[in-house]
Amino acid sequence: MDWQLLFLSFGTIFLSELGDKSQLATLSLSGSSTAPRFVFIGSAAALLVASSIGVFLGDSISVFLPTKLLKAIAALLFAIMAMRLFMNNDD
Repeated sequence: MDWQLLFLSFGTIFLSELGDKSQLATLSLSGSSTAPRFVFIGSAAALLVASSIGVFLGDSISVFLPTKLLKAIAALLFAIMAMRLFMNNDD
């Protein structure tokens, strides 16, 4: 087992998910719910499914495209999203 990769994946996802929309939605749902354990189960399952889709798509795409190109595409998409957020800031 590649422990370094496991902890890197955990740390990266954990830090990126802190304070995002899904966590705020979960906070809101659990605050207004009489059964917060079901909110936890639902939100954990949703994150698991979303992560699974990412892993399987990444694995499938990496068969056709080199890793360096995939990283470049991901970086470009993040840069485009950042620029759109920056340009659409109404403050």
